[in-house]
Amino acid sequence: MTDRLVIIGAGQAGFAMAAKLRALKDNRPITILGAEDVLPYQRPPLSKKYLLGEMSFDRLLFRPENWYVDNDIDIRLSTWVEQIRRDSKQVILQDGSALEYSTLVLTTGATPRQLPAAIGGDLEGVYVARDKRDADRLAEEMRPGRRVLIIGGGYIGLEAAAVARHLGLEVTVIEMADRILQRVAAKETADIIRVVHRSHDVVIRESTGLRHLIGRDGRVVGAELSDGSVIDIDLAIVGIGVVANDRLAKEAGLDVGNGILVDEFARTSDPSIFAAGDCTMLPWEDRRIRLESVQNAVDQAEAAAVVIAGGEAPYHPKPWFWSDQYDVKLQIAGFNLGYDETILRAGARDGAHSVWYFRKGRFVAVDAINDAKAYVTGKKMLESGISPDRSLLADPTTDLKQLLS
Repeated sequence: MTDRLVIIGAGQAGFAMAAKLRALKDNRPITILGAEDVLPYQRPPLSKKYLLGEMSFDRLLFRPENWYVDNDIDIRLSTWVEQIRRDSKQVILQDGSALEYSTLVLTTGATPRQLPAAIGGDLEGVYVARDKRDADRLAEEMRPGRRVLIIGGGYIGLEAAAVARHLGLEVTVIEMADRILQRVAAKETADIIRVVHRSHDVVIRESTGLRHLIGRDGRVVGAELSDGSVIDIDLAIVGIGVVANDRLAKEAGLDVGNGILVDEFARTSDPSIFAAGDCTMLPWEDRRIRLESVQNAVDQAEAAAVVIAGGEAPYHPKPWFWSDQYDVKLQIAGFNLGYDETILRAGARDGAHSVWYFRKGRFVAVDAINDAKAYVTGKKMLESGISPDRSLLADPTTDLKQLLS
């Protein structure tokens, strides 16, 4: 039996797992199986600096090809796994060949939700933004003066709107909920971000869904919205969330929910199979959550690598996120799930704000808008378990540093 570690998925978590094992001087054979035809790369800049032409693709690569050779990592691109055979500890590839493993890691990520074909989701000119191929196709479409409809007012949709405006497109964002960022941020944060977009002439239509896209000769040319209005468009970008890539795990009989269920050591229900990143449902406080972020993909994968290498340190996520839109940097520390109180605080300079979240009197997260001090302070509070005095926090004259003690 081989002692080979096989990693399915060549994204952020898969690369982090392999790199951490080598940093730990773990010299077992490692094979990474990636479906794309390019080496592992950073995804966040794809829809921003890469799409804007400000960063070449080679700068997005985590490491050049020789790094994998030097570290004795067998990376196979354009490779799909069709099946996991747990009884024989094999993965079956698309060409029918079998690859044996001693330990298997699933870093399969997530897939953007698509619009159904019945409402025009299969028309030419309808895009999602997830990988290099998506970005390359979008780059050809996003030209000044063209009209783009962005479906979904979450972070993905709003970041796409900012890039499209920067490139000179006319932008309309529709959000089915009664406000943008409904699922992920407080009303106060949404209000600030909405003003920013409208100041850049983005049309935001909330409480507005899509009835169907209108096609001509197989190409999208318009959209009928839920209020009965019809708008002319040249392309559409769909940002309505992602679905965990848990098919292989489910078909192999592993425990899955809204993703692959793992314990605090990133182990699945099979002790020889681990999972990390966007594809997982992990324990957090008194519940299970999915964390769709670069931070979690890296931290969870590295924690799992320590366990695989012989350690036993549990992973307790300390989430942080970010979103860049125009000249606005939104930094988020913590996880606001289940919050019941918020405090809006003005920053020390114009345009700086922060929104502080509490659940049952305990501080759980902060959104910092162009306010690095609030972000850093809030992150330190979360790491130290500090819940600041809410009356002092609400007073803009209070120095945030004094709340750390």
